[in-house]
Amino acid sequence: MLQQTAWSRHVPGWVRNTWREVAAFGIVGALAFVVETVSFNLLSFGLSSAEAGGPLGGMPALASVVATLLAMLVSWFGNRYWTYRNRRGPVSRREITWFMGINLVGLAVTAAPVYVSHELLDYASPLSDNLARLVGWAAATLLRFAAYRTLVFTPTREDLS
Repeated sequence: MLQQTAWSRHVPGWVRNTWREVAAFGIVGALAFVVETVSFNLLSFGLSSAEAGGPLGGMPALASVVATLLAMLVSWFGNRYWTYRNRRGPVSRREITWFMGINLVGLAVTAAPVYVSHELLDYASPLSDNLARLVGWAAATLLRFAAYRTLVFTPTREDLS
């Protein structure tokens, strides 16, 4: 076992546990972000600049939705089986329902700035679409972290006894 530092002896256990949780959530989120961003750009803009656009070119909000759904799969597996591995029991309907519900809200939070930027403000460049997605992604990440730890990946009843 690693030697405890003076800092770790004075920090409450819940702070150390939350820090580990934040770090794991961040790594899973970074991977999901890469999947989401690459998917969005491939769907919107295609493989090369010579191409006329991706399969959802001209529909950036829909491309954002599809990319977010792909990232949700990465997030589910990463968070369930790594970040919150000590809080899970068998997959339950409650857990799946909360996960899907929170992520559908997160999907809307991520897609809304793209819609506003592209459709209402008429900014239609790859840079503006990606900047709008970053704004939505940051807001959705805060929402997901709070909801995952309090509503989705909660300790099983046996863990509470």
